Amino acid sequence: MKRSALMGAGLIALALGTPVQANDLREDLAADMPELMELYRDLHANPELSFEEHKTAAKLAERMRALGFEVTEGVGQTGVVSVMKNGDGPVVMLRADMDGLPVVEQTGLPYASKVVATPASGVTTGVMHACGHDTHMTGFIGAAQLLAERKDEWQGTLVMILQPAEELGLGAIAMIEDGLYERFPKPEYVLAFHDAAAPAPAGTIGYTPGYALANVDSVDITVKGIGGHGAYPHTTIDPVVLASSIVMKLQTVVSRNTSPLDPAVITVGSFHAGAKHNIISDEAKLQLTVRSYSDESRKLLLDGIRRVARGEAITAGLPEELLPVVTVEEPYTPSTFNDPDFSEERAAAFAERFGEKRVMQWPAVMGGEDFSQFRRADPENVKSMIFWISGTPDDMLTALEEEGKPLPSLHSPFWAPDAEKVIETAAEALASAALDLMPASGG
Repeated sequence: MKRSALMGAGLIALALGTPVQANDLREDLAADMPELMELYRDLHANPELSFEEHKTAAKLAERMRALGFEVTEGVGQTGVVSVMKNGDGPVVMLRADMDGLPVVEQTGLPYASKVVATPASGVTTGVMHACGHDTHMTGFIGAAQLLAERKDEWQGTLVMILQPAEELGLGAIAMIEDGLYERFPKPEYVLAFHDAAAPAPAGTIGYTPGYALANVDSVDITVKGIGGHGAYPHTTIDPVVLASSIVMKLQTVVSRNTSPLDPAVITVGSFHAGAKHNIISDEAKLQLTVRSYSDESRKLLLDGIRRVARGEAITAGLPEELLPVVTVEEPYTPSTFNDPDFSEERAAAFAERFGEKRVMQWPAVMGGEDFSQFRRADPENVKSMIFWISGTPDDMLTALEEEGKPLPSLHSPFWAPDAEKVIETAAEALASAALDLMPASGG
């Protein structure tokens, strides 16, 4: 009966253009999906903010213990490390992130989050998995179940980590500084995925060899001036005018100092100064986000920001003691670099498993992801890849194609991915990659 069922599944797979060998995991995963979707709805309805993922971590740690993993909680504050040793062989690490965002959910889903919390900003707000980390965790658990059931098919050490505070860009480095690579087996390969609001059918895998996501720097500039009465500007040095000059001049750091072939972004997201119509203040404050890929490009941009701020202030006549103060927030989020050969190998394996129409190379983006830290901690010995899985529901894709209606982005209160397709694709992709990287002896 089982052979007949598999032959039938093979014929269906051929009709759909899906490779027959994909069904070795897919049948078991299909049986797991109802329980996984129940877990997904629970995680979606009960998000927790960065470094506050206590209930989420405990809930998932319990599941990993039940699968036979050695589990350590509280790594990097709220992170979870699960280890399964299965003989000699490579060490493969799979990662999922856990934190939600301070966003009031407006999806209208029956299991929509009603959680309210007060983040570090002090502003009480709703909390939502607006970035899809609930699909990440559920796909992660699905992969763990598939691998725990197949210990006769792989050999090596499987390390699976649940990371806190990705949205702050602080969770990965917190786990590394808490001894991730000293207290636990150091990986040779690290894999993760991220759902995507992409113009592609849900379940499509996107990958980017080389630089995939950007360095993310937050920069504050305090612009001093000499205040006074708005009716007598000649008695002042106006920090609003000076800061405005700095804002405009900063754009030339990208357009005239950076190579057109080297992507870079300087965005001034906040400009605050003054309190009354007729008073010239003595201070203005700017907040910037700065994006780049290479360390060299990052240095060029940050040096350029400092140079422009100082130069414009000197031109305005400010004395040395009143020159602007430029502060670069540390730690920053480094760019994510997917090892090119490793990424191409994994993409080829995904194409063989899922079919070429479901796997495609996507361009790099200027968003940030602290997954980068796991490779950066030992770039000579750790190969890493993060890939995308489109979560765009069919109705949203149709509205985009036929009406030009924009897709809601990640972090939108309206982002509701086709979770089932993301989760089943992710679980199979992660599990199959681990099996490929840790073949059993003679396999």
